[in-house]
Amino acid sequence: MRTVLCYGDSNTWGFDPARQRRFPRELRWPGCLQAALRADWHVVEEGLNGRTTTLDSPLAPGKNGLSYLAPCRDSHAPLDCVVIYLGTNDLAKRYAMTATACTNSNACRIWVTCRKVE
Repeated sequence: MRTVLCYGDSNTWGFDPARQRRFPRELRWPGCLQAALRADWHVVEEGLNGRTTTLDSPLAPGKNGLSYLAPCRDSHAPLDCVVIYLGTNDLAKRYAMTATACTNSNACRIWVTCRKVE
């Protein structure tokens, strides 16, 4: 069996803005991925509301995605694939970053952390 880690923010967690709660597992995108990949793959959901790519939140400690990515990756090893869905929260007004600045400053750091060779 192969394993894919889905690492992200509230979009990965499955936040339902209309009801202010979590979508059922089968409606969350990692659950849909699991259904599509079937029993050949194990899909690990690692979503967290408010998670950023590399920024420390002044309102909610522990939401820096880069800080937790390596321990998360290692705790679920061996992995065949990692899907990263981060960046939405980086655009919050409190961080004063543009989409271009977020991409340029964070994407390479996340990629390098994720590329550990087993």
